[in-house]
Amino acid sequence: MKKGERYDVSGLIEAQYEPGSNNTVLRNLFGIIDPHEMDRVEVRSLAKTTDIFIREYDQEHQFSATDICSFHKTWLGEIYEWAGRYRNVNITKDDFTFAMAAQIPKLMEQFEQNQLARYTPCIFKNREEIIKALAEVHTELLLIHPFRDGNGRVARLLSTLMALQAGLPLLDFSLIGEHGKQEYITAVQAGMNRDYQPMEALFSEIIEKSLSASVG
Repeated sequence: MKKGERYDVSGLIEAQYEPGSNNTVLRNLFGIIDPHEMDRVEVRSLAKTTDIFIREYDQEHQFSATDICSFHKTWLGEIYEWAGRYRNVNITKDDFTFAMAAQIPKLMEQFEQNQLARYTPCIFKNREEIIKALAEVHTELLLIHPFRDGNGRVARLLSTLMALQAGLPLLDFSLIGEHGKQEYITAVQAGMNRDYQPMEALFSEIIEKSLSASVG
């Protein structure tokens, strides 16, 4: 989630903004108050983190909730004190409330036992099965929203690593930029009813675009 979006949170450090940032940058270890500067710092760190985990995990790895916390900690650990830890605040975005903070440990355990155990390693016989795996894992992780910030990017990192296990190229998520943002949000919300077809349609497009880019 981008800085400056409104959340329904209570008064813990992960809910606090950096003094002088006009409530646009979360309190951070660098004292950064400019949201554009923070975006650049996070993007650079995410690129390094992605490279680390591409090298670390092989095609046979079954991902876990601990791995997902490690993604978050490695990426944001030098920036935010709460990096890698499940959030302790409740979050509402555009009148949509994500899982309650008190439920996150249990939900992540269930996510590990169900979606991660079923769909990773992501080695399937055909494209349709790969798309189903990516869509369900991605949607369920976003509905849990385990961290104070950065959930979408962590979910996309996990999808990228799963796609690599499936023999696909690095995924190009530009389709869910500003142009496709509402479609993406709608697909996530459809997962509340275990309807993963909208997200499957998005991943089908993402994979096609990624494949085209890899041979272009």
